[in-house]
Amino acid sequence: MVRAALQQKHRIGQGPRTGAAYVPAASVVAASFLAALPVVTTSGWYPDFGFLVLLAWRLLRSDPWPAWWAAPLGLANDLFTGAPIGFSVMLWTATMLLLDLIDRRTMWRDYWIEWALAALLLLVNETAERWIAGMTGAALPLITVVPPLLISIFTFPIAAWAVGRLDKWRLGR
Repeated sequence: MVRAALQQKHRIGQGPRTGAAYVPAASVVAASFLAALPVVTTSGWYPDFGFLVLLAWRLLRSDPWPAWWAAPLGLANDLFTGAPIGFSVMLWTATMLLLDLIDRRTMWRDYWIEWALAALLLLVNETAERWIAGMTGAALPLITVVPPLLISIFTFPIAAWAVGRLDKWRLGR
């Protein structure tokens, strides 16, 4: 007999892990907390990791995400990143509502469409951040949007892969 046949696989009756409903929110907060790492720059070249993970989770699975979760997660992101309080709350809530609308209107999406949609939403996020920074008195040219935007767009597949692995672990598969 083959050794693989001798091993017991406890797949039947195994459900999601304890606290599985809170893993998506906890991972978004943990990604937002990456902004607290001691990285010193004169121009913020790093992306908004919390928003990146939020997009990856929301595009992967829409069922564990009620739209109101965007407000407390955005507040946590504002507190960790130093953005004006309410900026991420407003932007993340609008993003979740827009993605709910897109889910209702589309029949199917593939990986490339999701990547393009994430790129568009990341562009809106970075442009809005620079616009708010300009309103508060920062002298930032619009070209400073390009480095964090390109990094965000090219790290989205990595974030989507990590979220997919975390989701597989969370559901006990």
